[in-house]
Amino acid sequence: MRFLDGFSTLAADYDGFIVDLWGVVHDGVKPYPGSRRTLEALRDAGKRVVLLSNAPRPSATAQKALRGMGLGDDLYSGIMTSGEATRLALINPPDAWFATLGPRVLHIGPERDRVTLAGLDYELVDIPEEADFIVNTGPDEEISTTLEDYEAVLIASRRAGLKMICANPDLEVIRGGERLICAGALAQRYEALGGDVRSFGKPDPAIYRPVLDLLGVEKHRVLAVGDALRTDIAGAHAAGVDSCWILGGIHAEALGGDPVLIKKAATDAGLAPVACLPAFNWT
Repeated sequence: MRFLDGFSTLAADYDGFIVDLWGVVHDGVKPYPGSRRTLEALRDAGKRVVLLSNAPRPSATAQKALRGMGLGDDLYSGIMTSGEATRLALINPPDAWFATLGPRVLHIGPERDRVTLAGLDYELVDIPEEADFIVNTGPDEEISTTLEDYEAVLIASRRAGLKMICANPDLEVIRGGERLICAGALAQRYEALGGDVRSFGKPDPAIYRPVLDLLGVEKHRVLAVGDALRTDIAGAHAAGVDSCWILGGIHAEALGGDPVLIKKAATDAGLAPVACLPAFNWT
């Protein structure tokens, strides 16, 4: 694993880039310093970039949020989200697991995430006892961001035998400097209770297939860029592409830029990113 200061060193070695959003390009509120410049430099060099996010909302919604941060459509070649993958699976079920879901869905998540279900032939209900299955997009920060506050609904859902679709496998995220739990933490707890969970997004290699199609680049010339070992780097490994680990995101507090700790964390996870950088900066 190479320790680099800027992304420009890697750019010539690859033709296509799979770039994470939260923790790499922005912090959920604003772009990180240097991230826009890096995307501009890749574009100007003729490289292809597809943004791959575990955001539990459709790709178009994530794209609109990027525009609101001043990150235009010209900075990348395509975008894919776990929310989009979830929506597509509900429209066109990929396997028999979906056959018993039924028409009534309990949504665990903020109101804004219901766009993932908009226009689909499902009835939203408010309590587990009335539901056929769950779509989990993560805690509603306006109500609670504490895992314990969701224990009752998870226990009731497990008692009702509900399957859960998790639209964001991330366990936590840094939003504007604050660490918050994500849908993946609720899904992990539900599994511990014996619940049946299907997750969409990184690190599942399935979500990389449409991304690689969007890139249109030979796999050995593709580099995935992300800040989370468990999802971004592990997902790249599972998909068979090289990865670059951005250290200023979810692991910044624990690793503090210490090369020994960084190498140990990657080794302990059984992962070998080709390089790591403190941030998604060009130089």
